[in-house]
Amino acid sequence: MAEFQQFTVNFGPQHPAAHGVLRLVLEMDGEVIQKADPHIGLLHRATEKLAETKPYNQSIGYMDRLDYVSMMCNEHGYVLAIEKLLGVKPPLRAQYIRVMFDEMTRMLNHLLWLGCHALDIGAMTVFLYCFREREDLMDCYEAVSGTRLHATYYRPGGVYRDLPDSMPRYAESKHRSAAEVRRLNEDREGSMLDFIEAFTARFPARVDEYETLLTDNRIWKQRTVNIGVVTPERAMALGFTGPMLRGSGIAWDLRKKQPYEVYPDLDFDIPVGVNGDCYDRYLVRMEELRQSNRIVQQCVEWLRKNPGPVMIDDHKLVPPTREQMKGDMESLIHHFKLFTEGYTVPAGEAYAAVEHPKGEFGVYIVADGANKPYRVKVRAPGFPHLAALDEMVRGHMLADVVAVIGTQDIVFGEIDR
Repeated sequence: MAEFQQFTVNFGPQHPAAHGVLRLVLEMDGEVIQKADPHIGLLHRATEKLAETKPYNQSIGYMDRLDYVSMMCNEHGYVLAIEKLLGVKPPLRAQYIRVMFDEMTRMLNHLLWLGCHALDIGAMTVFLYCFREREDLMDCYEAVSGTRLHATYYRPGGVYRDLPDSMPRYAESKHRSAAEVRRLNEDREGSMLDFIEAFTARFPARVDEYETLLTDNRIWKQRTVNIGVVTPERAMALGFTGPMLRGSGIAWDLRKKQPYEVYPDLDFDIPVGVNGDCYDRYLVRMEELRQSNRIVQQCVEWLRKNPGPVMIDDHKLVPPTREQMKGDMESLIHHFKLFTEGYTVPAGEAYAAVEHPKGEFGVYIVADGANKPYRVKVRAPGFPHLAALDEMVRGHMLADVVAVIGTQDIVFGEIDR
């Protein structure tokens, strides 16, 4: 009988499942993992320290780059903390727009997670399907903020601007025939709300397609059922939040338990798992895609009926329009002061948390009355999950590490902040 050999394996950082920045030192007994030691610090962004050197309004863009697939949700936590310190509340329409984009961001995040998780385990087609839907949502990001990834769309007091009346359209080229361009532009003839409404109408059928490929697929189930099991008690003790906690059967969701913005006025359900394994966490996220779609539909319906301002009318915090700035000296001074010095925030401290696609994303700010924060601390959801990786993979095979990394939905920008 062959003897098992004990040895140490370096997993990553340049590994297809480690995505370039995660390094694990695995102590193995043959194929079985005895210990997993995550080594972080390869990315090291120093976001919190950078935020302490800049005026409040110049750090919103840093938040986008923490978890670079959940951009607007990161901004939301930071902006809510500033609003708490300032004692301002955005207009109702701005709150609905924020919630709609939060949920579209959740869909963007889960689609990327599903595509990459499936790809890491060996399913190629799902990745291509997911990116088909991501393109439409990314077009919405681009239409409101001018960029597809790092939007800087949320601002203290509301959002940068209202939803546009038209969507960008495809043009004819040597790569696309006139008939194909007509088909691609079918949903782009009206306003942005028309485009989003059309997207939400077809999206549930797309989720059905993903589930047809994976949910009852025997290879998928062999790779995820009873892998990385976490009991409800351990999930709470380890500081899990989001789908990682709900997958273990605990219905904790900040949108319901500590509601913010207009979530109390919306109708949606919180999916929970039973077994706390990779398969249950997959099912929870699939149902979250459907629930986010429901929320977006309700927001579209409300936004159609209720026009109004999307930003507070206080030029000490919000820049005047270009038109005002060009024709009025006081507006020009406000504009200049805002973009050079920013605004001062009353001394105090505030913590604001949102239900980010990966869990509880919180921002704690200590203000000393200056135009820069004295201290910024980010509570990133991925950090406690990565800390539990050792416990989740012990006793599993080497190939199961990939499934556990996938189920944690780790993005290193927020871990190595």
